[in-house]
Amino acid sequence: MNDIIHYFESIPSSHRALILAGGIAIFWLIESAVPFVKFGYNKVQHAGINIFFTLTTIIVNFCLAVILVNAAQWAVDNGFGLLNWLPEMNIWLFTIVGLLLLDFIGAYLAHLVEHKVKFLWRFHLIHHTDTWIDTTSGNRHHPGESVIRFVFTTLGVLIVGSPMWMVFLYQTLSVVATQFTHANIALPKQLDKLMSYFLVSPDMHKVHHHYVLPYTDSNYGNIFSVWDRLFGTFKTLDREKIVYGVDTHMKLKEHNDLKNLLSIPFQKHRSPDIEN
Repeated sequence: MNDIIHYFESIPSSHRALILAGGIAIFWLIESAVPFVKFGYNKVQHAGINIFFTLTTIIVNFCLAVILVNAAQWAVDNGFGLLNWLPEMNIWLFTIVGLLLLDFIGAYLAHLVEHKVKFLWRFHLIHHTDTWIDTTSGNRHHPGESVIRFVFTTLGVLIVGSPMWMVFLYQTLSVVATQFTHANIALPKQLDKLMSYFLVSPDMHKVHHHYVLPYTDSNYGNIFSVWDRLFGTFKTLDREKIVYGVDTHMKLKEHNDLKNLLSIPFQKHRSPDIEN
């Protein structure tokens, strides 16, 4: 465990970039070879839009990273946060508890709030407009949402009181998990169901991308599925019945045009429209 801590204490930016790019490449190849859904879309053009949003997310996080690092260091130096108020524990247990807390406060709660607060939903909506969910969809976040998520992440780090190595470890696991759960692949149904008792599985997360309520407002989990099950936000839907997108932006010009996607948070509210 000490080797893991030492690595993530000083993980090079190049390694983090390699994990991001490598994960997308691996799942891209898998879903291209054996896609679960044959969309019949321009996969490269679609990826271009989502990779643009991936790059804007990287830029936002890079520019604001010093705030996150200082927040984590301040919490550790001042003994602030849940982890610092708990009794001393084994390093493995400390890590598991810390990852669970970061997942709950910085991911699950943040995601739920984005769905419930109209102003925040306007930005998160861009993620849900994608009607061709594949591994590139995981980082389809409006630059405004990237800032919002960064704020939630920083608050989560302060409340949890996690050291920076734990934050980097969580973010690394989160990147891989997000690429996996969005990838256009399908596990055997029983394996997916078993996995969903502990971790967010592909089927579980894709229910969240179903185009109508109440499914859109369910399965908020990022890495761990326990929070959805514990707080009653867990839902299931047969994978064959899932329709990706959001019912207010089902037209091609609404969800597959970069200029429009960037302007969605500032547009008037739209009524449901399921025409293509």
